[in-house]
Amino acid sequence: MNRTLAIGDIHGGLKALEQLLERVEIKENDSFTFLGDYVDGWSDAAQVIQFLIEFSEQYNCKFIKGNHDVWCEQWLETEEVNPVWFQHGGKETMESYDGFSEAEKSTHLSFFKNMKLYILDDKNRLFLHAGFTSLNGVEKEVNKENVYYDRTLWEMALAMDKNITTDSNFYPKRLKHYHEIYIGHTPTTNFNIDTPINAINVWNVDTGAAFKGKLSAIDIDTKDVFQSDNVYTLYPNEIGRNK
Repeated sequence: MNRTLAIGDIHGGLKALEQLLERVEIKENDSFTFLGDYVDGWSDAAQVIQFLIEFSEQYNCKFIKGNHDVWCEQWLETEEVNPVWFQHGGKETMESYDGFSEAEKSTHLSFFKNMKLYILDDKNRLFLHAGFTSLNGVEKEVNKENVYYDRTLWEMALAMDKNITTDSNFYPKRLKHYHEIYIGHTPTTNFNIDTPINAINVWNVDTGAAFKGKLSAIDIDTKDVFQSDNVYTLYPNEIGRNK
């Protein structure tokens, strides 16, 4: 059976990504959808991007763009340093590019530019980094930044009465458009849970790899979950960096 795996926010944790993929036990026909935020956090941001570029040459991969990826793309393109980005992992990402040639940086920039804001598959499953606010679905979202910043979609799904069905007038119109929605952006460790969380038809796969959590992948058909160790244990000299 061909698997499609959604992978949560990596945040520069190449060691966790390699460990996770080893535990997935990759098969030739597996497909991977990465939910964004590849950089900013642990010290291997540029190395993560290089790994993903090479990995995608061997396997069927789709890449969603996260808010941290937007910041890094802007820096690679203009060399301007967003002060908010610098304070939220940008400094470590810039340092990770030491030793990379201009040609390599250009290749990485192209990689960022080719990322999708969202992906809708043939089974009406939506993949995006954060959320959307339009009652008519993500395709009608006016402010495109919402797809990598919005948290209200996830907050709404968490707060819903689980007994409300799709035919109810109380069921949110946003959720009716898609069979399932897969997101990252808001760490499940914020809720003291270190595995992917399902709320109504939304699956949050960001399990806090940027902080004290793990990097996770979920088989979107079987819902089998694969995880790395707690990422900070793989970067023991950087524990104080990511609270």
